[in-house]
Formats: sequence, C-alpha cells, structure tokens
Amino acid sequence: MLRPWLRWCRWLRPGTARVLKENFGFRELASSVPPSGSTSPGALNIFDRGLKRKQKNWAALQPEPTRFDYLREEVGSQIADRVYDIARDFPLALDVGCGRGYIAQHLNKKNSLETEIPTFSVLADEEFLPFQENTFDLVVSSLSLHWVNDLPRALEQIHYILKPDGVFVGAMFGGDTLYELRCSLQLAETEREGGFSPHVSPFTAVNDLGHLLGRAGFNTLTVDTDEIQVNYPGMFELMEDLQGMGESNCSWNRKALLHRDTMLAAAAVYREMYRNSDGSVPATYQIYHMIGWKYHDSQARPAERGSATVSFGELGKLN
Repeated sequence: MLRPWLRWCRWLRPGTARVLKENFGFRELASSVPPSGSTSPGALNIFDRGLKRKQKNWAALQPEPTRFDYLREEVGSQIADRVYDIARDFPLALDVGCGRGYIAQHLNKKNSLETEIPTFSVLADEEFLPFQENTFDLVVSSLSLHWVNDLPRALEQIHYILKPDGVFVGAMFGGDTLYELRCSLQLAETEREGGFSPHVSPFTAVNDLGHLLGRAGFNTLTVDTDEIQVNYPGMFELMEDLQGMGESNCSWNRKALLHRDTMLAAAAVYREMYRNSDGSVPATYQIYHMIGWKYHDSQARPAERGSATVSFGELGKLN
C-alpha cells in the first residue's frame, strides 16, 4: 500500500532541484539537468536527447494529446498492479519519467485511502537524478528508460537513491518492438534506394537487461516480457500515433527523410506481409517488466555452497 508523500518526477522549471534541496533532501549535483545531448564520459551516445525533448514537448502541445496515451496508460496500469502485489507500505516513492502521471492515476484508483496520493514535481534527467542516497522506498518507471544513452548509469542512480530493502519496479520497450514497421521500411528502402538506414530506434535485449540490473547492485531480480498488439488502419496511422506519443526516432544516425515512393512502398509491404483479416495492420510493442531490490540484511539469502545436508538423490526417500 502507498501512503501520503509519494513524489513523482515531472517536467518543471530548471533549477527547481536546488531551490527545494533543503526541504526535500536533494543533493547538490551540478549536472543534474545536463546540457542538451550530454551524457556521462565513456557512455555510448546513441540518442539525440535534445531532439527527444523537443519531440516530447511538441507532442504535449497538441490539441488532443491524451488520444495517444493508450499505450502508456496500459503499461502504467500493469506497473501499478505489480506495486500492489508487494505486501508492504511505501511512504515515499519516485516515478522516473512520469509524463502525465500514467502510473499515479492507477495507484490512486487502487488506493485504499479516501484522498488522492499527494505528488510533487521535479525537473531531472534519468541519468542525473538529483536526490540523496537512501531517499526513496520505491522507484517506478514506465516507458522512459529506452531513450537513455547511459542505461547502466541510470540504473545505478536509481539503486543509489533507494533505501536499503527498497524496490525498483519498471517497464521499458523490448527488442522486438515494432518489428513489423522496421522490416517493412528496410525492405522498401533496400528495393527503392539500394540500401537502408535505421528508422526504428535500437532497444535493449532482455538478457542484457538482467545483467545491467545485477551490475547496478540490484538483487532478487525479476525480468519478464509481455507483448501488446495494437491494430491500425495502416502504416501511416501508426507513424502518426508514434509522433503523437513523442516516440519518433531520435538516433544520431537516423536518416533525415524518406522519399515519398519509398514510404508508399513500405506501406504496401507492411499491408501485404502483416495485414489482418479485417484489413487493419498490427503493430507489436514488446514490454520488459523488471523488479529489483536494494540489499538489506533482513532479505532472504541463498545458503552457502556445500551446506546442504541431503543430496538430490535422497529427496525421493523423504516423506
């Protein structure tokens, strides 16, 4: 159960973190809101973070931005379910990359308290969280970390700000996301232009995700995959929705534009290869759900190697 003083990370005015440091336990971190496109030394610089911020801002300013929230609301509901499956109270929590509060709205629906869970908004970057060590009982994140250049650092930051025996519950897009769109664009561009460029951003593999969580210091890990399939009238309607979600490609090596005939060919390939019986086309979103705990002495631990008193061969003889 979540009790009052749930803190959510949202987009606000730059400098908010330092102004409120004294009251809310913020740490001094000069790079907590780094310059556009910056990343930590030694990290791969795959995404144009400045462009992604512009895409998100553009999407938020559209006349009907909520019509594109269906995917985030569904995943936010799934994360809320996982939080309430954990039989404990979380006095203080953080939502990294909360957007319009897709997790918070479902937590409020399931909340046993009569009032809504109070929230507080902070402008921060996923790779430079401006909070002190051992601050939060719970950290959640939904469909935000797949745009992070330095995912290992982001997970380390989340582990750092969790209290001992705190838990991280997150979800991000997986490697098979939009495979239909990726394949259709590659085939059409190869046929029309003699080669192809990446038009769908790269995603983390599930095996790598478990390794990264362990490397960040989390234990008692749970990583599972889910697929959400959404049907669209055609490829162009899918791309319009991705733009409305703020999920357009922002890789540095992206191609600036595609020729009109290549786009039309890709739409035809998409329909020919993946069309449903009703004429619509599917788009698959693979979701990685992850749960990781910060170490505490009270947590259950495996017995030392060689300490067993019964061999596997004798198990059948036991009553």
